[in-house]
Amino acid sequence: MLGLVALGLTADAIGRRLGISGRTVHKHLEHAYGKLGCADRLSAVLRARELGLVAVDPPAGAVG
Repeated sequence: MLGLVALGLTADAIGRRLGISGRTVHKHLEHAYGKLGCADRLSAVLRARELGLVAVDPPAGAVG
């Protein structure tokens, strides 16, 4: 999910891709923020990149 956030997708767009609601995406992200010790999307993505959990450069054609 953080990989999709890193691509710049909104919670609603992520939800559509995964077949879940945008609210469910928000809850999953809240849990990820807590585990990463972050308070927002940007901090979580940066921390996940530092830990090697999210690719620094997205694959070609990944957004859309």
